[in-house]
Formats: sequence, C-alpha cells, structure tokens
Amino acid sequence: MKWSFRVARVAGIDVNVHATFGLIVAVGALQWSDRHGARGALFGAALMLALFACVALHELGHSLVARRFGLTVREILLLPIGGVAMFAGRPRKPLHELLIALAGPAVNVVLAAVLLVVTGALGVLSELPSLGAGASPSLQTALLWLLGANVALAVFNMIPALPLDGGRVLRAGLSMAIGPARATAAAAAIGQVLAVALFAVAVLSGHLVLAFISVLVFFGATQERTTERARSILGGVSVGRAYNRRAIALSPCDRVSDAAEHILTTYQTDFAVLLEGQPIGALTRADVVRALGEGAGNAYVAGVMRRDVARVSADRSLDEVMHLMSEKSTPVVAVYDGERYLGLISQDDIAEALTLLQFLPASRLGGAASPAAPRTQLT
Repeated sequence: MKWSFRVARVAGIDVNVHATFGLIVAVGALQWSDRHGARGALFGAALMLALFACVALHELGHSLVARRFGLTVREILLLPIGGVAMFAGRPRKPLHELLIALAGPAVNVVLAAVLLVVTGALGVLSELPSLGAGASPSLQTALLWLLGANVALAVFNMIPALPLDGGRVLRAGLSMAIGPARATAAAAAIGQVLAVALFAVAVLSGHLVLAFISVLVFFGATQERTTERARSILGGVSVGRAYNRRAIALSPCDRVSDAAEHILTTYQTDFAVLLEGQPIGALTRADVVRALGEGAGNAYVAGVMRRDVARVSADRSLDEVMHLMSEKSTPVVAVYDGERYLGLISQDDIAEALTLLQFLPASRLGGAASPAAPRTQLT
C-alpha cells in the first residue's frame, strides 16, 4: 500500500506501518502528558506502540492460519484505527473462513490470559477498577492497561458485523447452511444495522473515534456484499467467453513506440507477443509507459515484454482466474484451449465483463466451468 513502510518481517510476512500511524502515537503521548508531563508523554507513546504490537499479533494469527489453508498473505498493515491482514483471494471453504476469523481474537484471548497471570502474580490486579484518570506511568499500569485492551480487542472484533471477525464467523456459519451469497447478504445486513446502532451510541456519548469506526464498518459491510455478488456473477462465466478475440498481437521485433501507437488509437492496452503464432511474452500498458519514461520508445518489444506469462484454461470461471491473478500479482494471463493459444485477458477485461454481466439475466450467462473440474493451474 502507498505511504507505508516495513517495520518487521515475521514468519515471512511483512508487517508494514502506514505513514499516518504516528497520529495514534501522538494521541497517546498527549493524553498522558497532560497529567504527567514529558514522562507521561513517553509512557503514552510506549502504550500505543505496545497496543499495536498486540494488534499486529492479532493479524498475524489470521495470517498464519490463512496461509495454512493455502492463501497468500501479502502484508499486515497497521493504521491509526487498527490493523488489517491482506490476503490474495478469499477462503474457498466456510470452515476455513471460520478458523481464520477466530484466530485473531484467540491471540488476544491468549495475551489477556498471560497478562492476567502476570498481574495476578504481581498483586496489582486489584488496581484494575481504579485504572483511569488517577493512574500514573508505571509497569503495573501498563500491564493492567494492556490486559483491558486485549479483552476489548477480542470482544469488539467478535461483534457479528461484517467486516469484523465476528461478522466473518457469522457468515461462515450461515454459508454452511444457505450458501455464501445469501450468507454474505445476511451478515452484511446485520453488520449495517449494528453499525448504525453503534454510530448512534457513539454520537450521543461523544465518542467520535467510535463513530468513525462505525462508519467504516457500515461501508465495509456494503463492500463485502458487493464483492460476493461479483464473485457469484463471475463464477458463472468461463474465461473463454470474455477474452479479446480480435486483439492486436505484437512480434518481438516491433518497437515500444508501435505498441504506444496502438494504445492511442484503439481500446487495447495489453498485447501478446507472438513468435510463429505462439506467445513468448506479453506487453502491458504499464510496461509501455515505463519504457517511454526511460526514453526507450525505440527499443524492441522483446527487450521490454514480460516473459513469464501465466496460463489458464478457457473453461475456468472468471472468478477463479481473477483470484489467481490476484494471488500471483499478474495483470494478464494467457487463455488456452488445451494446447491452442486463444488470447490474453486482463484484470481490466474482467472488471469490464462484470460491469456488463450484472445487467444480463441469469439465463444469458451460461458457459460456466464445471464445479467438478480441477482448479486452474498457472505455469
């Protein structure tokens, strides 16, 4: 994500912090500096950093379980309002989604249990009710504060509202009974109702941060419903129906400027590079722009093209292909009918197909891949 930088790499997963993350650290410092000066400011900043270390562990819990089920974890991103684990695609089985969703809050439960034991051993657990305005910067205060924070993280995330963990648990459970599309619609509707109620409570009580979070939950639930509808539509159409049958192809000896001319005068932005009728690479709009920016407009296409082009079978669904393109971080794939090359399809092509397909009646969609067919293999 833009404006973020890596602060750690755990189990092969990048933990990144957004540039705005410093705002929450500053808020923590200001809250404690009012009563305790510079010492309080350092303590408040340290508390925020410790809290977000717990948030990072929460997201790591999601990530490790997701990876166990075959999902690619792109990164863990820490923002002022929390953290998010970014996966390529979504769990294919409701049980997998259930376990992934539960893994994050389970980490906070374990952390809270450890802190409970430590604070109990130190004999400071009785001070928990008085933790507030009268608290002073100390190790005991930090331990008690983090205990409460981890309990709050576990409880809040288990609210049954998409896209929170509790909403994903709800959707996974419903999916086992009524299918993913109807389950997502139901969980999203519940999430929106709860978000509105949470917003009302936050406004009446003056908690602006909670009000902001409730707005994010509301729109997050809307996005989940939209995404599931897209998956349902794309899952019913084979990629063999959506690739460009009239695409312009390039040869290895064409110039980058030739491709630029095609982009200017046609709607096509991605080009297969063919040698004796077989693809040996692909050239995308991004490749052309980068080459032009480097002053390589007269360079041969062979020196600029992408040589490792992913390959998919024409009978695979657009949803499967979109998932695999996201997983492999590739903008285009080559479509084949057996060993016969058909053409390229890009993420933009699939997005355009979705725009049109959602207005067509279900009887016109046809051409879906057989559910029993093996999954697409990218090579």
